[in-house]
Amino acid sequence: MVNLRTDIYNWMSLTIPEINDIFSKIPIQWCIAGGWALDLHLGKQTREHSDVDIAITREQQLLAYRYLSQDWVLYKAEKGKLTLWQDQEYLHTTNDIWVSRSKDTPFVFQMMLLNTEGTSWIYNRNHLITRPVDELFLKTKEEIPYMRPEIQLLYKGGASQVREKDYLDFQTVLPFLSPKEMAWLKSSLNLQFPEGHDWITCL
Repeated sequence: MVNLRTDIYNWMSLTIPEINDIFSKIPIQWCIAGGWALDLHLGKQTREHSDVDIAITREQQLLAYRYLSQDWVLYKAEKGKLTLWQDQEYLHTTNDIWVSRSKDTPFVFQMMLLNTEGTSWIYNRNHLITRPVDELFLKTKEEIPYMRPEIQLLYKGGASQVREKDYLDFQTVLPFLSPKEMAWLKSSLNLQFPEGHDWITCL
């Protein structure tokens, strides 16, 4: 297939200021996600990051596409394959977009699509877990938006396979969570994993 890319390890991530410069010009809600979001919350880099993640709401995807496609090539990452995201193609189930400068250059950031309903964010792995969209993000002193730590940790801990770096991120951030943040993460993990989860006893 002509539009398929297989060089999934070909990454050369942009910096957080570079990402902020790109997305601050797009009239959508967005935030830094992934491990970088946790480091922005702590105010320091705690480990190496192989990529940089950005989260936007699914309903604003076409507006994001219109701005980004002027300078970047966007790929749908789904079921282990990367295929071109076409103009005006609304993505109902794709959750991840990989972005590069051209079809032959490294990937520079990943964009995740968050499900919403009205003014609420809906956690894709358990629809009983929600938050007002306005509560998804915090901002650094430089006004860079990032995903709240308890929500980002839910994405990490709620994955089908919790990676070593996710567990390390949890251990690193846990001492800095407020009682309210810890309580929300604990109740959310209990909802998703009624049979139990390794992190719950730490919360």
